[in-house]
Amino acid sequence: MFFKTKEIHKSVLFDMRLDSTGYTFSSSIMSALERARCERDELSDQLDEDIKTLKKLTPECDKTDYILSACCGILAEIMDIFLVGKPGKSLFGNSTDKWFNDRTMDFAKMCGWDSNNGESLSSAMRFLEKKFQIPYDQRGAGDSGMKIFGLSPHNHHFKSLGHNPTLCGLFFSILDQFQNTSHFLSNGQLISLERADESFVLQGHNTSSKLYCGFMNWFGHLISDVSGSSSSKGRGMGIPSPFWSWTNDIIAIKEKAGLSPSEFDQTLNELALKIYEESYDIRFQTAQCIPVFVNEILVRAIYAIRRLLSYFVKTKKKDRSVSTMWASCKPFDNATIKRMLTVAHGTFCLVDVSDAAIHGLGTFNVSEFFLRLNIPGIGRFVISLSGEASRGLKQSKLKDEIVDIRRKRIIVEDYIEGLNYLARIYDDAQLVNFTEDLKKDQYIQAFDKSIALAKMRHVPDNKILRSLSDINKYFNGEES
Repeated sequence: MFFKTKEIHKSVLFDMRLDSTGYTFSSSIMSALERARCERDELSDQLDEDIKTLKKLTPECDKTDYILSACCGILAEIMDIFLVGKPGKSLFGNSTDKWFNDRTMDFAKMCGWDSNNGESLSSAMRFLEKKFQIPYDQRGAGDSGMKIFGLSPHNHHFKSLGHNPTLCGLFFSILDQFQNTSHFLSNGQLISLERADESFVLQGHNTSSKLYCGFMNWFGHLISDVSGSSSSKGRGMGIPSPFWSWTNDIIAIKEKAGLSPSEFDQTLNELALKIYEESYDIRFQTAQCIPVFVNEILVRAIYAIRRLLSYFVKTKKKDRSVSTMWASCKPFDNATIKRMLTVAHGTFCLVDVSDAAIHGLGTFNVSEFFLRLNIPGIGRFVISLSGEASRGLKQSKLKDEIVDIRRKRIIVEDYIEGLNYLARIYDDAQLVNFTEDLKKDQYIQAFDKSIALAKMRHVPDNKILRSLSDINKYFNGEES
């Protein structure tokens, strides 16, 4: 049996079989209709779900949201310019230095330092240095480190890989403690000292306990050096920032893999060393995080306050609740706040790069540029951009899926329309009744029903068999 719809052509086959009990059908129009309706409902549910998801991924920022976000970025950058600035000339830097000094002494107290004998930072540092001994602490002043070109108390925290607060730094720290060696980077080359400290002994009775002790020695020694060394005068050289430490890691990994570091790798590493020697360490990078954090808080607060006011204006008092209020102004996990943060951090970075470039004008002092460049701000903006790209890809995919589902639903609806048409012109019950009349030799009633069924099925009048003689002529091959 075949039928035609507006959009497509479909065919439905109904297999009729004859047995001792009568006629049976392996399929029916009603069962096909039921399956088609279930498929249509499933497509509709999936379409509704995709539309909801697409709405969640689509930001609903208005002009005011964009303007306020940009203003937050500018305000945070003004804070960065005047309160962070560069190492050695930073109000926030002085605050973070003091914070790290206090945390170093707090950690020393936790480890058993007796502050009653003289509560000073240098005393706490000496205590931690003795408690968390490592074999790679050569400073280039009267010890074997003097043999390494360029190693000095001013840069050994950067050049010594075990002093780097990265996974690669942890790896070399554990390696040096197990083998009593010391690994340094100098002029783009990885240098290893054998038997670096004859007095060093790694504690532990088995491999796992030695690994634990090695990790604690690495961590504890980093805390002791985060504010400089115990012999430092003045601010001291802390541990390098995690970002610039990766320039060491790249060269070290390539050297261990038997690859030669590229000229770009060495140039970037020299720049990182020069910046570190200008006091750009983890303490100053922490100071740079403050305006970035303020920018983040301001944007989220503005978003929440605007939506909260809108909620009280648009929602009747009887319909208000804590849950609906929080859902309307929650400054997390929605595309609108994420777009506002992208605008705010993008504005922050744009102004920050301009300020850094202005200070590096003339012959363009690269180190001066990077000393003022807010690396945490750049990193936060990159995270926002990656989120925007991810949401854009999901939106594009969902839009294609929605178009495809709508097309499929139209096809199924046309299919259902065709089945409904078949259901109107084909009545299985009448057909079974017609065959029962034939079995009972009630030919007149049977012929009347067969003629009615033929007309219902649009059989041409000259093809309808109206009597027994017409049937005999048809099966004998004579003209009707």
